[in-house]
Amino acid sequence: MTLFTIVVRGLIRRPVRTGLTLVGISIGIAAVIALVGMAWGYEKSMVRHLDVMGIDVVVSNMSGGIMPKVYDASLEEKIGKLPRVKESTSVLMQMLSVEDAPMMMVSGREWAGFTWSQLKVVEGRMPKDGSENALVLGRLAAEVLKKKVGDTVQIDAMEIPVVGIVDGNAVVENGAIILSLSVMQEATGNQGKVNFIDLQLVPDTTKAQTDELCKQIKEIFPEGRAMVASEVVGTSQGFRIARAMSWSTSLLAIIVGVLGVMNTMLMTVFERTHEIGILLAVGWKRRRIVYMVLWESALLGFLGGVAGVTLGAIGLKILETTPAIRGLLEPDLGPQLIFISVGIAVVVGVVSGLYPAWRSSRLSPSLAMNG
Repeated sequence: MTLFTIVVRGLIRRPVRTGLTLVGISIGIAAVIALVGMAWGYEKSMVRHLDVMGIDVVVSNMSGGIMPKVYDASLEEKIGKLPRVKESTSVLMQMLSVEDAPMMMVSGREWAGFTWSQLKVVEGRMPKDGSENALVLGRLAAEVLKKKVGDTVQIDAMEIPVVGIVDGNAVVENGAIILSLSVMQEATGNQGKVNFIDLQLVPDTTKAQTDELCKQIKEIFPEGRAMVASEVVGTSQGFRIARAMSWSTSLLAIIVGVLGVMNTMLMTVFERTHEIGILLAVGWKRRRIVYMVLWESALLGFLGGVAGVTLGAIGLKILETTPAIRGLLEPDLGPQLIFISVGIAVVVGVVSGLYPAWRSSRLSPSLAMNG
């Protein structure tokens, strides 16, 4: 009889206890998949959003949370004149509760700026000009709000007609409400204010030139910062907090899994004292007894991890379709997260089995045989 056969038989022989332990581990791993997948998905969705819009540098005051503080729109004129800046445009973007949707991205963009150019009209038309009281909806936003061309959307105290449905080639764009900057400022009471200045740089701008430009912007706007678009999400305080919260919450679930596996393995050692004594009596080394217990706990962790990944993936698919999430992000369930999650489960199993393995190796063959 091989070591692996004994390990598998030990788990199968106590199906109820093994099953309950697997449930505990799988719930912990499902929490990792769901929470971390959402956090990573939001980051990737925002990066894709910036890339699709053709933004090279973002100027903001990110000292708050995910959405930065507003500042004077007149800064764009000064920043737009700096060397290497091909085009600049101002944006007022906020996460708002809109009608029945608990959270939607509402993006007010400077009229005729380059951030309008990637939008493809699917139905209806674009606003006629920057002063028209009108908005367009991304495809997903239209589905979430159940709106069509000709309907109105209430943003704060303003009723704004929907003149078009657009495809923005990114989840964040398709889940957004898009209107001209002046209409957005009026609707939210932020006249003359923006919270982003987006820059396109001239072709072939080097990293050193981009860094120098960011320093010049810092001199003009000391309380703000200019960041290369690809680095905005990774350095945002709001995203760092979201990542920390997702992992810390997952950790609590993982700790529950550790305790469950440890309890199962301790009970296994106590119940198999006679069997372990026989194995020691027939020549098994204590080191091999340790390996047996650790392999058993590691296998529990692996199976729980696989089940947890499956459960978490189902949970992410369900969450992705909810009105609170749809259109804001595309959850990330890539190979990296799957390998990390299963790896965590195996480590949980091994760590949980260390003390039971040590206890089993301390048994005396004579006492075990008498038991």
